[in-house]
Amino acid sequence: MHQPPKLGKLALVLSTLFAATPASLSFAADAPDAPDLAAVPAGEMQRVEVTAARMRNERVELSPKVGTTVYTIDKHMVDNLGQGEGTPFNEVLLRLPGVAQDSKASGSIHVRDDHANVQYRINGVQLPESITGFGQSIDTRLVDQIDFVTGALPAQYGLRTAGIVDIQTKEGVKPGGRVGVLVGSSSYVQPSAEFFGSQGAFNYYLSGSYLGNKLGIENPLPTRSALHDKTRQSKTFGNLSYFVDDNTRVALMFGTYLGHFQIPNNPGQPPGFSLAGVSDADAGTSTLASDRLDENQREVNRFAVLSLQKSMGDLHFQLSGFHQYSELHYYPDPVGDLVYNGVGSNSMRSNSASGLQLDLSYKLGASHTVRAGAAYTRQTTHSDNAVAVFPTDDSGAQTSTTPITIIDNGARTGRLSSLYVQDEWHVLAPLTVNYGVRFDKVSAFVDEQQWSPRVNVAYKISEGTALHAGYSRYFTPPPQELAAQSSINLYANTSNAPEVPVSNNVKSERTHYYDVGISHQVSSALTVTADAYYKKIRNLLDEGQFGQALILSPFNYESGVAKGLELAAVYSEKNWGAYLNVTTQKAQGKHIVSGQALFGNDELSYIANHYIYVDHDQKVTLSGGAHYHFGDSQLSTDFLYGSGLRLTPDGGAPNSGSLPHYTTVNATLTHTWKKTPVGTLEGRIALVNLFDKSYLLRDGSGVGVGAPQYGPRRTVYAGLSASF
Repeated sequence: MHQPPKLGKLALVLSTLFAATPASLSFAADAPDAPDLAAVPAGEMQRVEVTAARMRNERVELSPKVGTTVYTIDKHMVDNLGQGEGTPFNEVLLRLPGVAQDSKASGSIHVRDDHANVQYRINGVQLPESITGFGQSIDTRLVDQIDFVTGALPAQYGLRTAGIVDIQTKEGVKPGGRVGVLVGSSSYVQPSAEFFGSQGAFNYYLSGSYLGNKLGIENPLPTRSALHDKTRQSKTFGNLSYFVDDNTRVALMFGTYLGHFQIPNNPGQPPGFSLAGVSDADAGTSTLASDRLDENQREVNRFAVLSLQKSMGDLHFQLSGFHQYSELHYYPDPVGDLVYNGVGSNSMRSNSASGLQLDLSYKLGASHTVRAGAAYTRQTTHSDNAVAVFPTDDSGAQTSTTPITIIDNGARTGRLSSLYVQDEWHVLAPLTVNYGVRFDKVSAFVDEQQWSPRVNVAYKISEGTALHAGYSRYFTPPPQELAAQSSINLYANTSNAPEVPVSNNVKSERTHYYDVGISHQVSSALTVTADAYYKKIRNLLDEGQFGQALILSPFNYESGVAKGLELAAVYSEKNWGAYLNVTTQKAQGKHIVSGQALFGNDELSYIANHYIYVDHDQKVTLSGGAHYHFGDSQLSTDFLYGSGLRLTPDGGAPNSGSLPHYTTVNATLTHTWKKTPVGTLEGRIALVNLFDKSYLLRDGSGVGVGAPQYGPRRTVYAGLSASF
């Protein structure tokens, strides 16, 4: 297929792959150049760089994307954003079609009206899901390129299938580094450092960053600053590799994340319970008002991946072993949580996962490339809860002001196993078919399995026009680290007793997925794409926040349906470019069949007989941006529009209303000073939410929705970095 020339060495690329060769679109010009190979000493370093580039291409070849929709973001696109490489990772993904925002602090995004269900891969290795809630373990500065894959996926991709975030990390060749600091409103400060290089056959990339500010989680009020909302976060990442020979590479990746969060307070809330030693007159006063609560959350995530990549003629494979540990600990306000909620739960969840992943490809003649693989994960989840509650009578009325503490601990070891095989068949010059089958088995809170056939067809209509269509059967087990159901019998006749004393185990979601799309290159500067999808779902998975801690709990709708349309356009000239994404979608579910204790009787009864919108459904989502280069400076702007997530009106059906629409606009100016005594300097100044719009992401109503959440008001950022 035709591949238009790239206008810059670093570019935002929105590409739609419909055949073995991608049709990619570039959106950049006069971007900072890649290291000059002529300046690199001849010999071993050049050989390592050439070998690294070739083996990286072979690693990508292990992951077919025929017949899918792929949008690619690179370092230049990241640099266009207000915070640059300090941009939270979910904020980067929001610039893609089909992606809608939710809680910014937790990194929540919704891809094609799905809740979570996003798979993260780093250098081709799928990582287990993190249990963390408010933090984002992935540091944007480690990204060299992101391929975001949606649609009817080939057999290689399973378990988490709404979208595949495939990250290619930076690698060191020419020795150097970068240090910088970004400061902003709400006492925002983010120092960071990167170091990279090579010695003989060994190369390395190391990075680290720290973040502190006073707006760590969404404000429950429309004010500029929040009460009790400080955060401290640190991240590290390393990518080390050694070339045994020109066809063999051993690599080690590792990363850590540590986050501390204050839970923001919502003033003016009425007390709901009486506590011994605290008079009713004191409750709600300045000494025990809801704006004085002290709830906190701590999050940990760390991972390591050891990989062997090998090429033997037409055979390529990568074998990886991985380990990940994540932990979330919620600390209640021991007095305030009891007075206002009747429950004070000191809760900790931890998840330890280890496993192996093998992917291989073999070119079987001129027309066929066969790929196969297997994966195995063993993970152990602990749920430890010390829950302070009040005794109640059968009607739920409080019978004592002296709380009791219930110990509610549990653990589970689960296993996930997967196998796949597929064939990429070039039937004719314009026609490619990728077909295969996948098998997944989960043994945790449920024991389930499924064979999943996949087929994708890609057809090149003309030099600038391509069509694709696909069908995939999906099997999505519930996240084990979240699926533990509380021992509800322990809470009988207490202030934490559920209204519905039933809680069936969460089941695996099973989906029939259909997708069709087209890409057309209108001119050398303009390309447009369109993609439509339809999903028929059994045991539709969703998640909600049902307590003070941001520990999500999954549940199933017995049946569900989702459909949508995505449109994208990219325009690129020498010194400027622009992009626009438009998405419309709809997702509904009916009859909650697991986790029933999380809901009220009236809510369950209505949903049992009616399709309702899922809480994260947003009818229309738009994103777009533009940039202009002049000399050593660049001016860029982008915007996000959302028609609003769902809400439950007073007296109305669950999720039957929607929040008000909103639009936020951001603007960034960067300038580069080359060949200074300390290296290359880059300065930036940015305004995020330029027009200071106050907007609601959540209003606290809806199925499984926690407290109100307002998006951040206007924020000013200024940064300076030095590359050497």
